[in-house]
Amino acid sequence: MKLNPVKSICFSLLALVFMGGIFASAETQAQDNTTGSAETTSASDVTFTSWTGPYMRSQMLGFVRPYEAETGAKVRVEHYAGGIDEIRDQVESANVVWDVVDLTQADSLRACKEGLLEDLSGIDLPAGKDGTGFRDDFVDGALNECGVGVIVWATAFAHSKDIGGGAPSSIADFFDTKTFPGRRAIRNDPSVIMEWALIADGVAPADVYGLLETPAGVERALKKMSAIKPGLQLWTKGSEPIRLLNGGDVVMSMIWATTGATASRQEGATFSMVWDGRVIELDLFGIPKGSLNKDAAIDFIRFASSSESLANMVRHLPNGPTRKSSLALLPEDVLAQLPNGPAYADKVSIQSDAQWWSQNYAVLKEAFDAWLAEASQQGAAGTVR
Repeated sequence: MKLNPVKSICFSLLALVFMGGIFASAETQAQDNTTGSAETTSASDVTFTSWTGPYMRSQMLGFVRPYEAETGAKVRVEHYAGGIDEIRDQVESANVVWDVVDLTQADSLRACKEGLLEDLSGIDLPAGKDGTGFRDDFVDGALNECGVGVIVWATAFAHSKDIGGGAPSSIADFFDTKTFPGRRAIRNDPSVIMEWALIADGVAPADVYGLLETPAGVERALKKMSAIKPGLQLWTKGSEPIRLLNGGDVVMSMIWATTGATASRQEGATFSMVWDGRVIELDLFGIPKGSLNKDAAIDFIRFASSSESLANMVRHLPNGPTRKSSLALLPEDVLAQLPNGPAYADKVSIQSDAQWWSQNYAVLKEAFDAWLAEASQQGAAGTVR
């Protein structure tokens, strides 16, 4: 049907208005989708992965929440039980979802060596609160090619207050099941327990790592550890030893020193700490290789590793800060609890050799796992019997 000219013009105008509305609607929807995506994942947001329990709480209150308040960024917090397997999986699959990870010093060095972490050797950090340049302000080992220090911490052991044979006082007592009968618990890892075994067997701390490099040294450590193998319980999370001790499942347990010391002073706690033989270590921040938020991750590390942030964290859980300038910001009662502080200077201790562990961990882990499996059955709740 043929339309007259007036009707034809009106029809064309209506069509243009209709099509314009469709395009405008589509453009608005696209803008809404873009805006929604930006709100969901801001370039300044980061995912921070650390250890759960009281330690994570100290970090949340010490620098995570203050960072969010100061910058307006959102910090998504994940937790893990240590190691570098998850980082390796993320990097190798090109699916890196963590931006900053709290790593033990040995894991930091291992992951860096494998190319799993971003190079932070050129990072520019703020000077200490007292004006000291940051490279002089951090303790030895707290800065490496891929890491920036967080805490100085220690692993010690705790015992039930009702244990028979009196109160244990030395690392040798941890392996003395005749005087102190009952189940033990250790972290499911070869580090610390193998150093302890040799020290308890009479080896000087300075000679431990050289001896563990030999088959005879490894065999000697495992033989000493066999005394605690019956009924041995294994843990991975820092809160587990507290539960095992308070619940009466074990009479002694390896425990992260500051976490244990804090829990032992709480109402209803049934265990006490022993500081002899403690193994002193460091934790460092690292950025998984390929993080999509590298710049934001570096900004977060700058804030979290400042003198003030580390001191704030330590106030909530008395690990040692990795910055010397942070010590002047801490009250005397907190300084007295630091695992590397003067209060425990008279107790035997050993500085964990992170570089050594980064090179020898795989061999010792294989020996440790074989020792666990040898002539034993795996019982419930991680028990070896």
